[in-house]
Amino acid sequence: MTMTHDPRTSDEVLQLLRADLGDRVSTDPALLERVRSDKSGWRSDDAAICVVLAESVADVQATMRLAHEHGIPVVPRGAGSGLAGGATSSAGSVVLSLERMDRILEVSLDDELAVVEAGVINQALGDALAPHGYVYSPDPASKAISTIGGNIATNAGGLLCAKYGVTREAVLGLTVVLADGSLLTTGRRTVKGVTGYDLTALFTGSEGTLGVVVDATVRIRPVAVGDVVTIGAFFSSVADAAAACAAVTANRLRPAVMELMDAHSVAAVARMLGAAPKAPGAAYVLVQTDGAGARAEADAVVAVLESAGAQSLTATDDPVAGEAELAFRRSFHPALELEGEVLIEDVCVPRSKLAEMFAAIERISEAYGIPIPTVSHAGDGNLHPNFVLPRQEGASPEAPLVVPERVWQAADEMFAASVELGGTLTGEHGVGLLKKRWIENELGREGLELQRRIKAAFDPQGIMNPGKVY
Repeated sequence: MTMTHDPRTSDEVLQLLRADLGDRVSTDPALLERVRSDKSGWRSDDAAICVVLAESVADVQATMRLAHEHGIPVVPRGAGSGLAGGATSSAGSVVLSLERMDRILEVSLDDELAVVEAGVINQALGDALAPHGYVYSPDPASKAISTIGGNIATNAGGLLCAKYGVTREAVLGLTVVLADGSLLTTGRRTVKGVTGYDLTALFTGSEGTLGVVVDATVRIRPVAVGDVVTIGAFFSSVADAAAACAAVTANRLRPAVMELMDAHSVAAVARMLGAAPKAPGAAYVLVQTDGAGARAEADAVVAVLESAGAQSLTATDDPVAGEAELAFRRSFHPALELEGEVLIEDVCVPRSKLAEMFAAIERISEAYGIPIPTVSHAGDGNLHPNFVLPRQEGASPEAPLVVPERVWQAADEMFAASVELGGTLTGEHGVGLLKKRWIENELGREGLELQRRIKAAFDPQGIMNPGKVY
C-alpha cells in the first residue's frame, strides 16, 4: 500500500499528540536527523513529522490510536542498531521510540523467566541476571547497545545461538499494541503450550510491520557450570576452515561458540589492533566450549580441527586469554568501519554447505573485483559478507550511503547462491529496506502474497512501518 503525505493532517496529528503526550513528542532537528538512519549506513530521504519518546504502554496506545484515526504511518524504533534500514523514518511518519521503556518488570528464578519492557538493553538484562547465576542467551554483537524489543523485531542472533538458540527460542510471550491502539497479549509463562496459532513466533521477526512490541516474557537459563575452553586455529584457506567447522558439527559436537573469519577479516582486525596476524593470509576459526563436559568436548574439537588441516592451534581455559580471542572476533566490524563505509550483509546456509557458500563469495569477489571480507557464525551456517565502500571526498557524515550498481549486482549473485544452496537471505538482520528486492526469490510469489495478506489482517490501513519488508 502506498501512503500519501498530507502536511495538513501531519500538523493536526502533531498538535493532538502534543496535547496528549506533552514533551514526550519531539521535533528536535537533531533527533529527526538521527532517526533517518540506523547502523546499516542507509539514510532515508524523508524526515519524520516527530519522534514520540514513549514512557508507557499508554503512550504507545495513544500514539497508535491517533495514527490509526488519521492514517499516519508509524515507524517503531529501539536503539537504531539495526542493519537493514528497518527502523528508519518514512515520509510523513511518526517514529515511535521505545528507548525510554527500559524497566525490568520481573525476574522469576523459580520459573526461569524475566519480564522486560521493549527498551531494555540486552546487556542490561544480562548484568541484572549475573548476580543470580543466570543469563539471557541471545547475544547479538550489538548487545551492549541494542534493545530487547529491537532484538525481537528482527529475531536477532549472535555468537551463542548455535547451542542456545536465537531470540525466537527465548521468547515465551509478548504484549503488543496493534495498529488501532488495542492491546494484544500472546504466549504464556509455561515452558509448554500449544493453544491456538503461535502469534508470539509470528511477531518475533516481524520488523514492526504488524504491531508494536511493548514488553516481553523471556526465558533465562542458569550460567553453565564448569570450565570454559577457548580454541583458536588458523587454516591455509577459508574453504579448509569452513570444511573444518562443518566437520565439527558432523561429529555431533555442539560448542557454545564457533566463529570463522576469512583472511581479509583477520588482516583488517590486525591492522586496527596494530598487531601482526599469527598466520598472515590465513583464515581463523574460534571455538568455545562450556559446561560440565567442556574439557572433553574441547579435546574432541581440537582433534577434528587438526585432522581437517589446522596449521596452528591454541587452546586455553584461562578466562582472560579466552576473552581476548573473543575480543579479536568482536573487533571485526569496528575494523572495517575504519577502512570505509560498510554494507553488512547476512546470509545463512545449511551447515554442510558452509564451504560452498564461502567458495561462492570468493568467486563473486573475483568476478567483480570487489573485496568481500566475510565472517561467519559457523556453528549455525550464518555468514556476514561485507562490502567496504570508499568514503566520498567532501561528503558530510549525514550523506546517504552511495552503493555502486556493481555492488548490488554482486549482492544479487550472492543472495541467489545462498538460496540455491538451500539457504536464506537473512539469518538475523531482517529484510528491512535493503533486502526487499530479493524477498520474492526466496519466498516465491504465492508465499509473498500470503505474507502480505497476513500483514493486512493485522494492519488493514498499512500504517505499520510502511515500505519495509514488503
